[in-house]
Amino acid sequence: MALESINPATGELLEKFDEWSPGKTQETLAAVDLAWRDWRRTSFAERAANLRRAAQVLRQNKDEYARIMALEMGKPITSGRAEVDKCAWVCDYYAENAAAMLADEPAQSDGSRSYVAFRPLGMILAVMPWNFPFWQVFRFAAPALMAGNTGVLKHSSNVPRCALAIEDVFRQAGFPENVFRTLMIGANQVETVVENELIKALTLTGSEAAGRKVAAKAGEMLKKVVLELGGSDPFIVLADADVEDSAETAAKSRCINSGQSCIAAKRFIIEAEIYDRWLEKFRGAMAALVVGDPLNEQTQVGPQAREDLMLELHGQVETSLAKGAELLLGGKPLKRKGYFYPPTILAEVKPGMPAYHEELFGPVASVIRVQSAEEAVEVANATPFGLGGSVWTRDSSKGETLAARIEAGAVFVNGLVKSDPRLPFGGIKNSGFGRELSHYGIRQFVNIQAVWVK
Repeated sequence: MALESINPATGELLEKFDEWSPGKTQETLAAVDLAWRDWRRTSFAERAANLRRAAQVLRQNKDEYARIMALEMGKPITSGRAEVDKCAWVCDYYAENAAAMLADEPAQSDGSRSYVAFRPLGMILAVMPWNFPFWQVFRFAAPALMAGNTGVLKHSSNVPRCALAIEDVFRQAGFPENVFRTLMIGANQVETVVENELIKALTLTGSEAAGRKVAAKAGEMLKKVVLELGGSDPFIVLADADVEDSAETAAKSRCINSGQSCIAAKRFIIEAEIYDRWLEKFRGAMAALVVGDPLNEQTQVGPQAREDLMLELHGQVETSLAKGAELLLGGKPLKRKGYFYPPTILAEVKPGMPAYHEELFGPVASVIRVQSAEEAVEVANATPFGLGGSVWTRDSSKGETLAARIEAGAVFVNGLVKSDPRLPFGGIKNSGFGRELSHYGIRQFVNIQAVWVK
């Protein structure tokens, strides 16, 4: 089996990579485990110096990495540069803060001295998606490596160039050989890698189906796993909200990364009093977005990453329309080379439609009319997902009160939902469990060890 790099803007095959044999995979795992024996004994200062150099490598090669993302998964070039900058930020953040986050904590006991220590676990497997091909990896790798673990990456099979470029970042930064490696394998080898005794824990960002499968195997092997899965984030706009600001942010949130983001706003829940006025502004903002070649500096919405994903999205749109949704914008793949789907608005979305219940992973907005803030919260929580959400109101205290009732890992009041190294990131319900980022994230993959001294 080959790992194929295909340009989604043209459908052109860019490069093929032979999948590793199970033997080569095992050899690499053994080498990474061996590297851990020394890496675990390095100081925080040594690890931080390496990680700061990684941040420098990222910034120095930002244009190159953004271009790789544009060609391989269709990310607009300006968004790619921003993604690389964010990766550098998370490296610097943990280089600066990891030592304090993992410092020994004194504890009371009947011993003469006792404390809690945070020890590295070993080799961590990361199974990562294609949509933020650099950021998803670095938000795992930066804290994991600073904690004294080593890492192996099984990246999505459609972004092999990104996967190899990331491994090279750590090599250029001067990390010891095999502290971080990319495994050039397909999904067919993941189960075997999870079973490998050298893997001590794992993290997966991806689909709900993939998460269930990997979590089941991890449970069988008694290995800790962190899952960040899908989302169908609510974007609640109350009658007293700033209509223009919320509508413009809604368009940006829905179409960030060409709509292919787990924390993109997907269900727009609007109070009836402002529904028509808000929808008019939203339609204008969505229609103004520039769709085109991801290498063009003006492009805001690029192609969908794969043809099968575009066709699946279109099927959800067509079924929702057949069940009574109103099409206000877009709604059909563009007649051009590549896998382009335009910004699309489905209004008057109701229960029973895919646009109401399912995650639409592309630039398609589901707009739902509600009669009150109370109903808005009920609709927001009427989903199997619980990743993020936002509330829009001129009364921020009212927004916070409603935020407390929304079933999600993160709620933003009058702001676009986004990840930030300083804040914990993750979901509840079918959006997964565990947290990345902040001090919560770095403590996911450590042995929280109690030490008692007489």
